Amino acid sequence: MTRRDAVRRTAALGTVVLASGSLLTLPTAASAAERPGPGTAAGRPTSPNGWELEERANDVSTVWTRRAPGTPCDLDVRLGDVETVLVHVVRRFHYEIDELRAGDLTGWRAPSRVRLDRAEGNQASGTAVAIRPGSYPPGAKGGFFPPQLLVVRDILAECDGVVRWGGDDDRPYEALFSIDVPPGDERLTALVTRLRTWAEEPGKGPGTPVDVT
Repeated sequence: MTRRDAVRRTAALGTVVLASGSLLTLPTAASAAERPGPGTAAGRPTSPNGWELEERANDVSTVWTRRAPGTPCDLDVRLGDVETVLVHVVRRFHYEIDELRAGDLTGWRAPSRVRLDRAEGNQASGTAVAIRPGSYPPGAKGGFFPPQLLVVRDILAECDGVVRWGGDDDRPYEALFSIDVPPGDERLTALVTRLRTWAEEPGKGPGTPVDVT
């Protein structure tokens, strides 16, 4: 049995729990900000993680629309190393947590449409993706079944500190996965090298059976 099969079977059993009491709960209070606020780099404004903001996508921009291989989903994402990492996260979610449909991803968003003092501000630089934001809205906690949460933790561990999950913030946003290192960080370079190596080796990368424990 693959990891994806195990997660799906456990999730199906978990619906009984939801019938008697929802696992999705809202905290009574939320912090004003859970991550560092926006800054500047070379005189240009940046998102909380230190990457330059982009005012538009697909037009004189580092952000373009890309298809996540193996899924029906398009993603507006910063090209290059950021794209490699976030697409990897999306594909593992698709294969191991739940199958995605077209429209389930929200990547880049215009700076004027996000809170730049929160982690979601990273979307304005094309360095974050919200996976099914309607199912895991900001401020809500407990949206994943335990086996699904194991996979989320395994993804984060595999990314070795390069990716941050919004579910760990004081004001949770469980849909959000962000690059958590600044441009040029050696950890990002090392992770991208590893992911690209896996893409060339049979039996490696998203969609292959892995023991998340």
